[in-house]
Amino acid sequence: MTARSSTATPTPVAPAPGQGRLGTLGPVGLVLTGGISVQFGGALAVTLMPRAGALGVVTLRLLAAAIVLLVVCRPRLRGHSRTDWGTVIVFGMAMGAMNGLFYSAVARIPLGPAVTLEVLGPLTLSVLASRRAVNALWAGLALAGVFLLGGGGFGDLDPTGVAFALGAGAMWAAYIIFSARTGRRFPQADGLALAMAVAALLFLPLGITEAGTRLLNPTTIALGSAVALLSSVLPYTLELLALRRLPASTFAILMSLEPALAATAGFLILDQALSATEAAAIALVIAASIGAVRTQVTRGRLPLPVEGQ
Repeated sequence: MTARSSTATPTPVAPAPGQGRLGTLGPVGLVLTGGISVQFGGALAVTLMPRAGALGVVTLRLLAAAIVLLVVCRPRLRGHSRTDWGTVIVFGMAMGAMNGLFYSAVARIPLGPAVTLEVLGPLTLSVLASRRAVNALWAGLALAGVFLLGGGGFGDLDPTGVAFALGAGAMWAAYIIFSARTGRRFPQADGLALAMAVAALLFLPLGITEAGTRLLNPTTIALGSAVALLSSVLPYTLELLALRRLPASTFAILMSLEPALAATAGFLILDQALSATEAAAIALVIAASIGAVRTQVTRGRLPLPVEGQ
C-alpha cells in the first residue's frame, strides 16, 4: 500500500518484473476471498438473529467493523474536499442499507434464495456498465444459473422477504459504484473506515429500537464481532482494493458467485444440502464468471477504474 496522504488519488504502480500475471489475476483472487468470507459470515449471522434480531445483528456488525477499521486505518478527517466527503457518506449509506435490507430478507426467506435475488443487482450493473457486448452474454449465463439456483421461481417465498432481497441487490450495485469511487479518492482503506462509521451511526437507532439491552450481552457481542470481521472488515477491504484495478462490469459478474458460496456456507454451517439442480446452477454461474475474467485477461492487464466513471 502507498503511504497515507490527505487528498491524493491513488496512482497506478507498474508491476515489478515477473509479476505481470500475478498483478493481473490479483484482483480476482481478492474478490473471491472476500466472497467466501462474507458468505460464511452471513451464515453465522443467521444463527445470531434469535439473540438480537435482524437489525440488531446489522448494528453489531457495522459497529464492530467501524471500530476495527478506524483503529487500524486511523483515517485523517482534514484535507478532504466536499466531493470526497459526499462520496464517502453516500458509500456509507449504501453499505448500511445493503446490510439492513439483506438481513431483513434472510430473517424471512432462506439464505440461498436471498443471495440469489440479491445478486440480480450486480448482474444488472454488469450489463449497464460494460462496453463490450460479450459481457452481456456472460451476465445472461450467470442470470440463468441464478434463477436455476432459485428453483426456477420464487412464488412460495415471503413477498416482503423477496422485496427486501431485491432492495439489497439495488444497494449492492450502488455499493460497487461508490466503493470504487471511494477507493480512488482516499488512500489505503481510509475511505472504507469512514464509510463504515457513517453506516454504523445511521443504523444504531434502528438496532437499539429492535434489540435494546440484548445488544449488551457478552456472547452476542462476541458473535457479532465475528460476523463483522468475516462479513465486513475482510471482504470490504479486499473488494475496495480489487476495484482499484478491476472494471465494475467484471467485478459485478464475479459477484454472481455469491449464490454458490452461500450454498456452500449453508451446507457447512446451517446443514442445507445441495440438490442436483442447485449444483448445475452453480456450474453455470462459475462458467459465466470464468468467461468474464478471461474476456478481460485476453485484452491484457485488467484496467484501473477511471475517475468519473
